Amino acid sequence: MHFFTLAITWDWSNINGFGITTGIVGIIIVFSALVLLSYIYRGLPKLLQVKLRRGGKVKKGAQEEVELSGEVNAAISMAIYLFFDEIHDQESGKITIKKVSKRYSPWSAHAAKMNSYFDKRK
Repeated sequence: MHFFTLAITWDWSNINGFGITTGIVGIIIVFSALVLLSYIYRGLPKLLQVKLRRGGKVKKGAQEEVELSGEVNAAISMAIYLFFDEIHDQESGKITIKKVSKRYSPWSAHAAKMNSYFDKRK
């Protein structure tokens, strides 16, 4: 047995100043984007905590805490359920399959002839 090996060679003469510049600029862009994203992801939790703390400040007596009974919660949830239920179309739930006769074409006749060789019923 004879195995073929591919000889892969690298031709340094094809690399010119434009190729080197493009490669260096591309690498700098990719790594700077990665560094920027890492700083954003590291600072995101702190930024979210600052936003939550600012929004959490409420003057005394400006907002009352309301406790709802179970019946009120059930009525609200039922109203939301009925509202979203009306958005969808009502379907019968029946599936009907109708067989559609296909037009004759020479390709379908040829395919039928080809498959008759493997048909065990004949």
